[in-house]
Amino acid sequence: MKQSIGLLGLLFAFVLTPLSAQDKPLTFDQFMIWVRQYHPVVKQADLYLEFGKQEVRKARGGFDPYLYGSIDEKQYQEKQYYNKREGGVLIPTVGGVEFQGIVENNRGTYLNPEQNVPSNGLYAVGAAVNVGNGLLIDKRRAALQQAKIYNLASIEERRLSLINLYYDATVAYWKWAGAYADLKVHEEGLRLAKVRFEGVIRRFEQGDLPAIDTLEAYTQVLNRSIKFQKAGYEFFSSTQELNVYLWDEEERPIGLEALAVPEPLFSLPFQELNKDFYSEALLDHPELRLIDYDLDYLDVERRYKAEQLKPKIKLKYNFLTETFGGMQQLGFLENNYKFGLQVATPLLLRKERGDLGLTKTKIADVNYKRDLKFEQLSAKLRKFFNEYQVLDQQLKIFSQNVKGLENLLKGERIKFELGESSLFLINARETSLFDSHLVNNSLYVDLNIAFSKVRSAAGLGFEDF
Repeated sequence: MKQSIGLLGLLFAFVLTPLSAQDKPLTFDQFMIWVRQYHPVVKQADLYLEFGKQEVRKARGGFDPYLYGSIDEKQYQEKQYYNKREGGVLIPTVGGVEFQGIVENNRGTYLNPEQNVPSNGLYAVGAAVNVGNGLLIDKRRAALQQAKIYNLASIEERRLSLINLYYDATVAYWKWAGAYADLKVHEEGLRLAKVRFEGVIRRFEQGDLPAIDTLEAYTQVLNRSIKFQKAGYEFFSSTQELNVYLWDEEERPIGLEALAVPEPLFSLPFQELNKDFYSEALLDHPELRLIDYDLDYLDVERRYKAEQLKPKIKLKYNFLTETFGGMQQLGFLENNYKFGLQVATPLLLRKERGDLGLTKTKIADVNYKRDLKFEQLSAKLRKFFNEYQVLDQQLKIFSQNVKGLENLLKGERIKFELGESSLFLINARETSLFDSHLVNNSLYVDLNIAFSKVRSAAGLGFEDF
C-alpha cells in the first residue's frame, strides 16, 4: 500500500491556495488513499470482521464450564424428612467428552436409601461420552465449526463491500475530472469567441469587414457563454458527488472548495491489461468465496444430520470417594463408582432422513448457484475487458482526429487572415475541434472507468492503494 497522506494538510493545499498557485491537484491515487482510509463504508466493512469474531466467541461459549447446585429440604411436624444438597461442575470439551465433578450431602429421617451418603458427603469425578450419535460431531461442535466458517465469510463480505466502494469512488473521481476538463474546453472556446468578437469590431470600424460579421461573432459569444455556464453547473454537480467520498480522521464529511481541481485528464499512461492475471484473480472473487463458505457451512450441517441417523448411546462413569486426603487415603483408588448407559433410537428415522435429504438438496442447489455465478462473473469480466480494449483503440484513433482538426483550424485561420475564408468557416472549424475535445475527454473518462470495471469484475479493488 502506498504511503498514507496527511488528510488535513492535503485539504489546505487544495482549498486555501489560489488556483493559479496550485502545484499539486488532487490526483486519483491520493483520492483513493483518502477514501480507503477514512470513508464510513470502510469503517462499516470492518464491522463484518467484528461480527465474525463475536459469532466464534458465542459458539465457544457452548464449551464453557459451568457450575450448578441445588438444595431440596422438607420439614414436617418437627421432623426433618430430608435435606438433599448437591453441587458440581460440568466441563464440555471439543472432543465430545464431558467431564464432571459432583459433591452430595444428604440426610433426613425419610431419605431414599439410595441417596444415603457419608456424613462428610460424597464426591464423584467422572466423564460422559457419546459412542453413537454425537461421537464424531454434535450440536456444540457443529455450531463452533459453522461460526468459524462465518468468521471467514465475514472477510469476504468486507472485501466485497470495499470493491463496491472502490468502483463507486473511481466513477465519481473520473466524472469529476472529465467535467473539469470539459469546463476548461468551454472556457477556452468562450475566450477565443470574445477575442474574435473584439477583433471583428475593430476591423468593422476600419471598414475591412461588414456589419453582419459583428453579429455572427456576437452570437458565438452568447452561445459559448451558455455552454460554459452549463459546463460550470456540471462541474459543480460532479464536485458535490465527489464530496460524498471525502471524510477526515474524525469521521466528519469534508467538502472540496470550488478551487480544488483534479489532475490533468491525460496525465496517466494507458493501463495495459493482463488477461491471464485477471482471469486467475477471478477464481478468488469474494462472491465465489462466499458461495464456497455456504457449501462448507452446509457440509457441517450435512455431517451433523448424518450423525442423527446413529442410535444415541451415552456412557457415564464416575469415581466415588468421601475424602480428598493423602495418597494413602485417596478414595478414587478404591473400587467405588457409578456407571450408566443410555440407549435410544427412533425406529423409522423418517425425520432424520428427511433432514439429511433436505441438506443434501440444499448443497446441490448451492453448487448449481456457484456454477452459474462463476459463468456470470466470467462473462462480465470478458465484457468489461473487451469494453476497455475497444475504448483504448477508439481513444488512440480519436486522438489523431483531434490533431487533424487542430491543423485544419490553423489553416483556416491563415486563409481568413489572407481574406480567403470567412468567419463562418472559422467558427465551424472551432466548433468541430471543441466538440472533438469533449468526445476525447469522454473517451478517456470511460476508459478509466472501464479499467475499474475490469478490476471490480475480477474481485480486485483497493489492493494497489
